[in-house]
Amino acid sequence: MGGPNLEVFKFGMYIMFPIAWMYYFGTNLENRFSVPDFWPKPESTHKIPFEKEDIHGELERLKQKRLARRARRLQVEEKGEREQQEE
Repeated sequence: MGGPNLEVFKFGMYIMFPIAWMYYFGTNLENRFSVPDFWPKPESTHKIPFEKEDIHGELERLKQKRLARRARRLQVEEKGEREQQEE
């Protein structure tokens, strides 16, 4: 039908197209497909305490935060119970 030249051309396309595709998308990735400010800066991420005093301070801070949330939740529940009793 097409002859040997067409077969050589088709074979070349079958080989070169994936290579060209990988080359295009595989080079210069940092500039072509980057989203600015995607990753957080090191200053804004969590700081893991390593010293014993820092760990105890962080545990105390978490405990105070948990107790404050619990007190707020109990107030809301108490307020809801009072409203139900009044009805």
